[in-house]
Amino acid sequence: MTSRIRIAGTVKVPGDKSISHRAVMLCALADGESRIRGFLHAEDTLATAAMMRALGGRVDEVSPTELRVVGAGLRGLTEPEDVIDAGNSGTTIRIGAGILAAQPFLSIVTGDRYLRRRPMKRIVEPLVRMGATIAGRRGNTLPPLCIEGGRLSGIRYEMPVASAQVKSALLLAGLYAAGPVTVVEPLPSRDHTERMLSAMGLSVSRHGNEVTVRPAERLAPLDLDVPGDISAAAFFLVLSASVPGALLRLPGVGVNPFRTGILAVLRRMGADIRLESLREEGGEPVADIVVRGKELSATEVSPPEVPSLIDEVPALCVAAALAEGRTVVRGAGELRVKESDRIGAMVSALSSLGVSCGEYQDGLWIEGSTRILTGVRCDSRGDHRIAMSLLVLSAAAGVPIEVTDTACIDTSFPGFHDMLKEVLR
Repeated sequence: MTSRIRIAGTVKVPGDKSISHRAVMLCALADGESRIRGFLHAEDTLATAAMMRALGGRVDEVSPTELRVVGAGLRGLTEPEDVIDAGNSGTTIRIGAGILAAQPFLSIVTGDRYLRRRPMKRIVEPLVRMGATIAGRRGNTLPPLCIEGGRLSGIRYEMPVASAQVKSALLLAGLYAAGPVTVVEPLPSRDHTERMLSAMGLSVSRHGNEVTVRPAERLAPLDLDVPGDISAAAFFLVLSASVPGALLRLPGVGVNPFRTGILAVLRRMGADIRLESLREEGGEPVADIVVRGKELSATEVSPPEVPSLIDEVPALCVAAALAEGRTVVRGAGELRVKESDRIGAMVSALSSLGVSCGEYQDGLWIEGSTRILTGVRCDSRGDHRIAMSLLVLSAAAGVPIEVTDTACIDTSFPGFHDMLKEVLR
């Protein structure tokens, strides 16, 4: 099944969300003035900027996508006067907790109704073992979190589930610890934090799946160009890949090897994806991505692949719904505790649209190449990635789909609607 709409053009996706979060946090801890260009000006990243301002960092907007940050220094943060609101941002509260756990003052962090349902035990447990005092709802497992910082000890922590947020929280707490902090990952996750710490003058060592940081005295400021976000690009990659004859160019996208699983899977399904002008900017690999649409075939995504495409699974579901055969994704149980239960949300939406699909506890299966029903109302569950995926499915299939609560898209991709309209000819 293909769309009759012609899809062509150039899409300049916004700055990488993960890198934007980390840049604001780390630059606010640096000694001196940093510049961040290509910053993702979205609700989630602005929540991180607001948090660092509340802690004494100076974060000025030169323009919506350029920040000037005057750091307070590693030991120059001050106690916030009010509760910190992380909004919908799990990155803000989880990675931020690693910083707050080391401060000699009290902090309280909350968020919106969706964030207050997201599990925090995964960061609370290791940070408490390091010496912080953290209280939260439901036995210290849900926000709001009340964090009483203190002297932290080094730790060797084996993560039960691969999570870049948990890893980053512990590495940042490790900057203040009395000894080394080693995080052992079951599978390698995105390494933006390690790259940025190295660029700021710290020695970060990796041996296999172990990452270690040692106590630090200072962080050097950064002059950083944030690459385009491959998680944002994924929606347009899937759109172009799924429609034979489509051609899209996405310039300046980050292609960090821990983030490019979506490219590998789409290629395996038959998509024509090329990386042009491969280069390095700010310690991160960047390329212009060119995607030509072809008929896609189903594939299987195995657990070791999942960390490199965890945020892109909802978009991948769209490709699966339009491909020939049954696509299976396993090892993705982490999707159950994102902004929504993304496995349940996608299976529910696709089923209502007439797509044969089902779920496992750790994944899902989708039988593609069925007729997408028109005029169906699908619930985004307030999840930006679910909302964008369903809108892309509507465009690729050439049928109207009513998606509820699309305002949540602004948490990560302001301007998405306009960009989508521009490439539909």
